[in-house]
Amino acid sequence: MERRTFASMFGSLAVLRAIRPERVFARARRAWSFTADIAECCSCAIPCSCNFGRPERVCRGTRLIQIREGMHEGEDLGGINFAVTFDRTHWTRIYIDHSMSPARLAAVERLLPVAFGGFDGQAAVKERVPLTVRGTADTFAFSVPESTVEMRMLPGLDGGAIVITGLPSTAYHEYVQYESVVHDHASASGSWSHSGTNGFRSVMRASG
Repeated sequence: MERRTFASMFGSLAVLRAIRPERVFARARRAWSFTADIAECCSCAIPCSCNFGRPERVCRGTRLIQIREGMHEGEDLGGINFAVTFDRTHWTRIYIDHSMSPARLAAVERLLPVAFGGFDGQAAVKERVPLTVRGTADTFAFSVPESTVEMRMLPGLDGGAIVITGLPSTAYHEYVQYESVVHDHASASGSWSHSGTNGFRSVMRASG
């Protein structure tokens, strides 16, 4: 897969590829925007070079997206939560938190193809499932029936957080380095179990 294509998948930004009149393109760019909390563990060593714009040949991971606030064509996106397990360039499995209201469930299904087109386009399955999230000052965990992630903050100078800025994606603002404690997945698409591999938390600010 071309690096540009891979970056758009992991940055989760839809790209309008057809040539359109200027006015129509400007309207499309204003169709959605949001701020979300991101957490992820993958199979790569620390740090995952994919997040630096240098895709690994093999990268298998699970990402949690929790939208704090946002709008899609006038519709409120705040409170949307879902997870994506992926095998880079091969498949994704999208898990939508079934505890959300019917309106939020419908909103995320409409948002996925336009704002998370890379994940949505490779989805082997999209299903509504129980999603659990918990954390402390230096640990974070989330799980769905087929995937479990537990990670701890990787200590930096004097035990503080390692914060990385300037990464080439809208998904990686306020990026804090973690390492996996448990990163397990088992489904019809594949299975793995990792510990001590890359993890991070960040903030995604995106629009389109």
